Amino acid sequence: MAKIGVEETLTDIRQQLQNQGHEIVDLRQEQDSNGCDCCVISGQDQNMMNIQNTALQGSVINAHGFNSNEVCDQVEQKLAQQ
Repeated sequence: MAKIGVEETLTDIRQQLQNQGHEIVDLRQEQDSNGCDCCVISGQDQNMMNIQNTALQGSVINAHGFNSNEVCDQVEQKLAQQ
């Protein structure tokens, strides 16, 4: 299965993705996303400094406003496209 980075505050999403068999990595700092196929962020502090460069080659999914099922569906869709 895929290696997915998930912000620590998203416990429901983390647990659901683990139950689906994915390897979960805690996203605490930029380097934590290295080697991840996809990352899920809360969106609460998204790009507050307006920095334009990205360190991740995979997809980034903003979980703000979505329930865990919707986010996990988005993750699966992104992984299928890769």
